[in-house]
Amino acid sequence: MFRSSTLDTPDQASGTPCHVAIIMDGNGRWAKQRLMPRVFGHKKGVEALRQAVKACDTLGVKYLTVFAFSSENWRRPADEVSFLMGLFLRVLQSEVDRMHENDIRLKIIGDRSHFAPELVQWIESAESRTANNTGVTLSIAADYGGRWDVIQATQAMLKARPELATNGFDEADLAPHLAMAYAPEPDLFIRTGGERRISNFLLWQLAYAELYFTDMLWPDFDHDALAAAVTWFQGRERRFGRISEQLHPQSAAS
Repeated sequence: MFRSSTLDTPDQASGTPCHVAIIMDGNGRWAKQRLMPRVFGHKKGVEALRQAVKACDTLGVKYLTVFAFSSENWRRPADEVSFLMGLFLRVLQSEVDRMHENDIRLKIIGDRSHFAPELVQWIESAESRTANNTGVTLSIAADYGGRWDVIQATQAMLKARPELATNGFDEADLAPHLAMAYAPEPDLFIRTGGERRISNFLLWQLAYAELYFTDMLWPDFDHDALAAAVTWFQGRERRFGRISEQLHPQSAAS
C-alpha cells in the first residue's frame, strides 16, 4: 500500500515527481484556431499523449494519469461523444502492441457500465496484456469523476466489510478501494488550456499535489513543456503540513 500524504510524509528524495496527473484540455480550441472541426484537435491530442508518455520515461516519471473523458463529458454534443468513444476504441486497437513493446503498463479507470461491450473487451484485453510491464504506468481516466470514485470506493468497502457501517471506518479502510489504489498519489498535477480548476478529477488523490496550470493547448504540449513543468515542481517546497524550519533544521539554527 502506498503512503498517504495526509497520514504520512511521502518520499521526495529524488526531486522528480513519481506520479504526474494531467487534464489534457484545449483540443477543440486548438482545432478551432486552425479553422478545423473539433475532432481534428482530439486526433492531435492523441499524438501529444504519445509524446507525454515518452517524456515521462525520459524524465524518470513512473506514473502518468490523464483525464480523457469525464463523467460530465456525456453532456457534450452527441456527435462529439460518439467520435470520442470511437477514437478511444481505435487508439486501443492501434496502440496496445506499441505500448507492450515499450514496457508500458496500461490502466483504465472509471465507470465502464456506459461503454459498448466491444470497448470494454478491448479495455480488459489491453490491461491484461500489459499487466506485467514495468515501465511507465499510463492510467487513462474515462467516464471518471472524483466524486464517483469516492462513492464507488465506499460501496465496495462496505460490501467487503459490512461491519464498518456500524463500527465506523477511516482513510486506511477506504483507500484500498479507490480506483487508483495501485499507484502512489500524484505529486504534480498539470492542466493545459488556460483553465484553473480541477474539474472533478482525482479529488481524493490530489490532496497534496502541486498544481501547475498553463495556457498552452494540449496538442502543443510536448517534451519540453513537460520538462518545464517538472523543473517548476522541483522548485517547490513540499511541507505536507509542516513548517519550513522542520525541513531545514540546520538553516533555522543558524
